[in-house]
Amino acid sequence: RLAAEVGQAARRRLGRSLSIREVDAGSCNACELEINALSNSYYDIERFGLRFVASPRHADVLLVTGPVTKNMRQALERTYLATPAPKWVVAAGDCAGGCGLFAGSYACVGRVSDVLPVDLHIPGCPPTPLALLRGLLSLLELNGSRRGASRRPSPRLA
Repeated sequence: RLAAEVGQAARRRLGRSLSIREVDAGSCNACELEINALSNSYYDIERFGLRFVASPRHADVLLVTGPVTKNMRQALERTYLATPAPKWVVAAGDCAGGCGLFAGSYACVGRVSDVLPVDLHIPGCPPTPLALLRGLLSLLELNGSRRGASRRPSPRLA
């Protein structure tokens, strides 16, 4: 039912399906397991018009997990710049929102919002598939009216 609501909101707001590019910026992979569950036969979000895409050039949403590591910062910034505007950035999980147990690590640059403008944070360690769906639905409902309008300009990233 929740996935159906997300699919309907995507079609209502976008006029088409919602395309998601998932980026692991340095997580422990627990969030990825929950995100992958969205595509299994129980949740099967593709039947509602939500789909994961391989290229950021086809994405509406960047779903970022993990704290941003030094090794992944440039790749994350380039992925963001390759995503067409208007776009949304979702930080999924406690590590993406505040570095979680990786806080203070020499390998971390920081949370996702330290590197990219984040539109929504979905908390959890890891967030459940239902929490991810609720987050995507709230993103569509809150920002859907602004979708056609010009969003803030993409920052120049170093």
